[in-house]
Amino acid sequence: MNHLPIFLNMHGAHAVVVGGGEVALRKIRILREAGAQVTVIAPELCAGLSALKEAGGIAHVARSFDPLDVAGARIVIAATSNGRVNKHVSEAATAAHIPVNVVDHPALCTFIMPSIIDRSPVLVAVSSGGASPVLARLLRVRLETMIGSAYGQLAHFMARRRTQVRQHIPRPDARRRFWERILQGPVAELLLGGRTEEAEGLFAQELASPRADDTLGLVSLVGAGPGDPDLLTLRALRLMQEADVIVYDRLVAPPILALCRKDAERIDVGKSAGRHAVPQENINQLLVDLAAAGKRVVRLKGGDPFVFGRGGEEIDTLVEAGIPFQVVPGITAALGCAAYGDLPLTHREYAQSCVFVAGHCQNDGSSVNWAALAQPHQTLVFYMGVAAVATISRELIRHGLPPTTPAALVERGTTPQQRVLTSTLSDLPDVVSRQSITPPTLVIIGEVVRLHDRWAGRTHASASALRAAG
Repeated sequence: MNHLPIFLNMHGAHAVVVGGGEVALRKIRILREAGAQVTVIAPELCAGLSALKEAGGIAHVARSFDPLDVAGARIVIAATSNGRVNKHVSEAATAAHIPVNVVDHPALCTFIMPSIIDRSPVLVAVSSGGASPVLARLLRVRLETMIGSAYGQLAHFMARRRTQVRQHIPRPDARRRFWERILQGPVAELLLGGRTEEAEGLFAQELASPRADDTLGLVSLVGAGPGDPDLLTLRALRLMQEADVIVYDRLVAPPILALCRKDAERIDVGKSAGRHAVPQENINQLLVDLAAAGKRVVRLKGGDPFVFGRGGEEIDTLVEAGIPFQVVPGITAALGCAAYGDLPLTHREYAQSCVFVAGHCQNDGSSVNWAALAQPHQTLVFYMGVAAVATISRELIRHGLPPTTPAALVERGTTPQQRVLTSTLSDLPDVVSRQSITPPTLVIIGEVVRLHDRWAGRTHASASALRAAG
């Protein structure tokens, strides 16, 4: 280890920055965020620093650097484009035993500035020891995706309750286990999800009975999106990698499952038309049983849990059993498939509304309000509609949509196997038969489909082409 990582309290402390350009401005912003009182030594200031000076954010000494300028400073930063001046600053600060950083000159530094992830009061600093600042920044970006903005609120929550917990649980080892359970359980997840009141109630229950075997688990209903792993939300990915058990359905693509925690138990409850691997009632009870055993459960659903995902039924059962839960939305198939298939769902000239419809209707179509669907200037998106495409076509035409209304089929949307086939409403059944279309396939009907043929091969080099190249 070439450097000792420390966190320096700069609130109200004096910091000297030599240099008046953009590089100095970047360092000064960080110093001010840390509460430092900054004096800038430079003959001239860039526009950003001039504005900061006018606002009273910095003190400015409008001349060249003098060694006496470092007196009383807690830290010194040299950020000029003049190597001789930078060396002069380094020597003066070192002689005065004041920590000094010279931007992009590690040999002249007694401390270095890391890349920072600020989730105050939680701070994460990443450094390459000056060997590669660009690598440090890239690592910081990756860590940013793993450490959500709510972690600071979680730290504040814990800080406010430290005294209470210490009084209630005097033994240090028992207290440590309690906090570990809180941070790895539903209290922390509810806080990270913004459900503070529920978290406080559950925290009080945990504190009243601080034993590991009394702990409930948590069920997270997580939207896995339509297939492309890149469409997962950051929160979904974090929960997938922390779960004890993954309960998933057949619409969850294998590349997404591959991102789950490697040693998590995986339970396939996949359902498809005419084949129910596990009845919905059994799935509901399974989630209750797993959480009651203290497991962190991710119920992974294709698309979004609340768009034809039966998430509401599962939550009803969890509420009745008193099991903590949260819902993490996902990109539903209509949005993902439309974007990857060059099919806008609304467009000022073609459609001012969009309707999502469950496509597994009865053969006679009696369960659907076809008259409400067969309206002009509207886009219809049928989920799970391949088996009923003949009924969909017949009933929409019978209720007033022209047979020539454009229609599209998006098979395995957002995946490398995606196919987009355009047709007319009357020809849809024949296309499904001739092209051997199989689920999961989305049916999109409306004038917006005309734009697919106009844009094909022209938009962003085509999303499918980009994915193939990747």
